[in-house]
Amino acid sequence: QVRLVESGGGSVQAGGSLRLSCAASGSILKVNAMAWYRQAPGKQRELVATITSGAITNYADSVKGRFTISRDNAKNTVYLQMTSLRPEDTAVYYCNADLLPLRTMTFDTYWGQGTQVTVSS
Repeated sequence: QVRLVESGGGSVQAGGSLRLSCAASGSILKVNAMAWYRQAPGKQRELVATITSGAITNYADSVKGRFTISRDNAKNTVYLQMTSLRPEDTAVYYCNADLLPLRTMTFDTYWGQGTQVTVSS
């Protein structure tokens, strides 16, 4: 069964750092774009950062210069290094990836279960 498993969330004070990881597991033939989204209480899910299979990145304006997305293609894993965290970064963070599973031979979008990040002032 193909799935995305996140880790690395937690609680930190403002100005601190956290690193999120998300690994794709299962029989996967190819991984295209990967991304991180977040959803704060009472708000819609928003895109945080994306990275293509060729490592081209894009960021939401709110996190530019503070967050860095990266990936390890050999491990089918995407990371989100978060620095200078602010209380407004508090949210559940979800990873997202376009995967080509062996079973279906069709690209589809998969989501992780989410990991909580809490930043206190």
